[in-house]
Amino acid sequence: MQLSDRQRLLYLYMREGWRRFSRRLALGRISAMRFSGGTPDRLIVAPTDLHPADLFAGEEIVGGRFPLAGRILECEGESPFALELPSEEFAVRLHSFGWLRHMRLVDPEKAALTARFIVDDWLQSHGRYIGGLAWRPDVAAQRIIAWLSHSPVVLKDADYPFYRRFLKSLAFQVRYLRHVADTTRDGEPRLRVRIALAMASIAMPASPSRMRKAARHLDEELDRQILPDGGHCSRNPRAALDVLLDLLPLRQTYVNLGHDMPAQLIPSIDRIYPALRFFRHQGGELALFNGATYTLAHELMSALRYDETGGAPFKALPSSNYDRLAVKETVVLMDTGVPRSVDLSATAAAGALSLEMSSGKNRFIVNSGRPRFAGEALRQLSRTTAAHSVATLNDTSSARISTSRFIGPIVVGGISKVDVSRAERQSGADSVTATHDGYLKRFGLLYERDILVAATGSEIRGRERFYKPSDPDGAIEKGTAVVRFHIHPTIQLYRVSANETRLIAVDGEAWALTCVDVPVEEEEDVFFADPSGVRASRQLTLTMPLARVAEIQWSLARQR
Repeated sequence: MQLSDRQRLLYLYMREGWRRFSRRLALGRISAMRFSGGTPDRLIVAPTDLHPADLFAGEEIVGGRFPLAGRILECEGESPFALELPSEEFAVRLHSFGWLRHMRLVDPEKAALTARFIVDDWLQSHGRYIGGLAWRPDVAAQRIIAWLSHSPVVLKDADYPFYRRFLKSLAFQVRYLRHVADTTRDGEPRLRVRIALAMASIAMPASPSRMRKAARHLDEELDRQILPDGGHCSRNPRAALDVLLDLLPLRQTYVNLGHDMPAQLIPSIDRIYPALRFFRHQGGELALFNGATYTLAHELMSALRYDETGGAPFKALPSSNYDRLAVKETVVLMDTGVPRSVDLSATAAAGALSLEMSSGKNRFIVNSGRPRFAGEALRQLSRTTAAHSVATLNDTSSARISTSRFIGPIVVGGISKVDVSRAERQSGADSVTATHDGYLKRFGLLYERDILVAATGSEIRGRERFYKPSDPDGAIEKGTAVVRFHIHPTIQLYRVSANETRLIAVDGEAWALTCVDVPVEEEEDVFFADPSGVRASRQLTLTMPLARVAEIQWSLARQR
């Protein structure tokens, strides 16, 4: 490891240590004060929850079974908080109380009794002492939003003592969140904390100065995290949707109560919509880049139905660094950027220059995506370059991801620069050429990818190239690159010849991947971002022995 790398890691360790020390200092000060403060006498409003609710999940919870995070917990009459939970992700979902939304679809009496029993047990078991996963700032923020939004379910026919305990805990959690907001990890967790505090400032009794302060802090975070092109600063397409589903109810609550709106709230919402349309395949799914997992069609539509911005998707997101080649029914999305900061790279993937391709309602080529409920090992595997539809050199990812439990799985090296050029041909074809330096430091090579979508939309041509920056046409002594095309699990593969394989959708639409420079090989694969869980799939690979083949060309052509 070079000295500069050691210095970089030392800086990252010191910065994370300072963040943790600052949070503990804040917690110590708060604990000494015991979160002193008054208890509100009422709630002013219950904000709307736009996340889709599931009747089956609600009935299961009423029946004593919790279906969360891909697992089912049998409670058998006990509170789930008295039992050993199946996974950390299950615990996050349980303590966040987002599952309360399902209760609004079941019998109101049963829903209220069940919700009140579980909330009351949480107040007894976790509400009195700060610590553990339940008090992680992002979890507490989601819980505050859920309790406010679903207070009509929880408080239906509640007796006065429970009503007071519920409001007292809400006020307690809000005061806690105010003190730890600045030390919350950057990105979506910190923004959600600011959204929760803004929502609490208008849904609960608060002074005008408190409302203005919450709005000001939210403005600062929105201005910083929602980029000029509408993407989220994490570069995760799914993050923008999750944020939007919280911002829309917040906007409506401000309007309904007649309060002055945070200055950045409406502009941020208006910017996010075009970015979502950019990442949306025509079948309704969002692209799988940088930590994105599956998005159910009705989940996306619950947000898009409020879209008043209109217009066709952009050709590029210059701040988020993505490009979109769309001709007629054919769409190619390409990642042409790097993490915007170390802090924001905890879920970023080593997928620079990776692409996804769809035609009509069919996704043909995808990235493997992030598993929503799998363990940490699979989540980290999904971030590797090999889990993306792009070239991998010497079985090495283009970005180095930390394995330190202290600083977390942040990007600590590798790719630092992507050069992009875009060309729209007079013929109507659309193309993008991009180069990254992720392999320069370790192997002395740059990687270039050129993608062109023909004017008819029925052909895509690609070129993959590795070269030395000091001698672009010089020979490469050693190394092997593998270009991967991850195939969506619904697509069937049919091998025509050593150099051609057909991709056939359920509705019969077919494309052929052809490469005359090297064979087109079919291999086993895994698709992480499936609603049913991690799923077996297939991939097509083009292997480049660089001493002999440093550049290849391939094509995808629609079959008649």
